[in-house]
Amino acid sequence: MAETFSANRPVRKSLTIGLVAALIAALVIIGVHISCSSEKQLAWKTFNDGLAEAKATEKKVLVDVYTDWCGWCKRMDADTYSDETIASYIGQHYIPVKLNAESSRKLTYKTTSYTEQEFAAAFGISGYPSTMFLTSDGEPITVFPGYAEARKFKSVLSFIAEDHYLTKGFEEYSRSH
Repeated sequence: MAETFSANRPVRKSLTIGLVAALIAALVIIGVHISCSSEKQLAWKTFNDGLAEAKATEKKVLVDVYTDWCGWCKRMDADTYSDETIASYIGQHYIPVKLNAESSRKLTYKTTSYTEQEFAAAFGISGYPSTMFLTSDGEPITVFPGYAEARKFKSVLSFIAEDHYLTKGFEEYSRSH
């Protein structure tokens, strides 16, 4: 029996080494995936930081108005904002801002101080998620209410970013794109 045990020992050792090597390789692959996917994540700003950056870069502002309890808000984050095409487009054309419609965090808009909750209410936002679009000077463009899948949201993003909203309605734009 001692001979059988010692004969299997090199096999066990090579199996152990193989399993450890496979585990290390899997961890490296997971790490690379995490670092690559994190590069595609949006760099969300606070309202005031976002407006300041928009003014400096002359980009429009996308304000994701959400609440902590909102399931559709979480789905918009998971399905739409995390989509590589959407994140890339927003990063190129907008300054992305997160605004919690139930937060007491203070912001300043046109010399008036609001809580995030007061600001959302002042713009008539009562359904979540809602996406507010502002010019680089902070002037309101429109509010897009509700959840949107990535493909539809891309149309909304390009409609606003490329200034089509200045010359036509969204339905007309959608028919041609």
